[in-house]
Amino acid sequence: MSIEARFKLDYPGFSLDVDLSIPGQGVTAIFGTSGSGKTTLLRCIAGLERADGTLSVDGQPWQRAGLFMPVHRRPLGYVFQEASLFPHLSARRNLEYGMKRVAAPERRVATDQAIELLGIAHLLDRLPDRLSGGERQRVAIARALLTSPRLLLMDEPLAALDLARKNEILPYLERLHDELEIPVLYVSHAPDEVARLADHIIVMEGGRAVAQGPLTETLARVDLPIRLGEDTGVVLDGHVAERDEKWQLARVAFAGGSTGNSVWARDSGHALGSRVRVRILARDVSVALTQPQDSSRLNTLAAEVVEIADEAHPALALVRLKVDDSILIARLTRRSAAGLGLKPGMQLFAQIKAVALIG
Repeated sequence: MSIEARFKLDYPGFSLDVDLSIPGQGVTAIFGTSGSGKTTLLRCIAGLERADGTLSVDGQPWQRAGLFMPVHRRPLGYVFQEASLFPHLSARRNLEYGMKRVAAPERRVATDQAIELLGIAHLLDRLPDRLSGGERQRVAIARALLTSPRLLLMDEPLAALDLARKNEILPYLERLHDELEIPVLYVSHAPDEVARLADHIIVMEGGRAVAQGPLTETLARVDLPIRLGEDTGVVLDGHVAERDEKWQLARVAFAGGSTGNSVWARDSGHALGSRVRVRILARDVSVALTQPQDSSRLNTLAAEVVEIADEAHPALALVRLKVDDSILIARLTRRSAAGLGLKPGMQLFAQIKAVALIG
């Protein structure tokens, strides 16, 4: 399954011009700063915005010359920034509204399944004004799932929530990713959400897709037009190879899993062998020409310089490092890079100050 989307739309002061082939599985993040065209693209896919172009989902045309499938006929669910629940209906009745949009033989998500996935059984008899922001959003997501969508669109669903509520709802979004086969297009400007949830990423800037591809490969590029600043870094998939209960640490092996190709992170309770994802920010990576001794940093990996690129500030550089089959990015001052004589192909050691185990 794939989603083919080509749109061109012009407004005074803004234009959208995209030609995308989006994977029909997993979570695809549509990422960019405010005004980059993320929500406009999502609304075009939903049919809420009428643009010139074509759209097909799993080979079925939703838009082409002479055809524009109206919103109510597109088999999709849409979750907005605000939960948009009917205020006069209980959570249960809101769910029933979503379910009634689909004929019984066509239902692909059972009510009990949606309720369990989002952890809302104890909320069903409450009105929306008796729910927290995170609880309302979980009910809204369950309602969208009960329309049995072939495609789930989520427009910054956590943007209106404070940090505590975001941390409350993120594990439920991860469950949707792990347990349902419904492809998700997830709009966000928050790198931490994208790093935790996405399999693929579309980077938007000025109404255009300036990069797209698998998350781990795309974030490991140092030539992206959009600058992430303090959030520049990589995401690595791995598995828990060892747990140090005394010091509450877990060793995560990646890209081959050899002992030398692994990092220590704070133990989050994952079982041995379980698949996890780690995030390593460029600001937390330094380099040395010889293997450091007596250092407080737990993670020192043999690496090769692949590429040196400009950072937003002229005093800084981004250094792309290869560690076996994996990529790290280090942010250094240009003075440090020059002092070490860094150049592509050079062998050195990468020291990692902090590793975030994010899922």
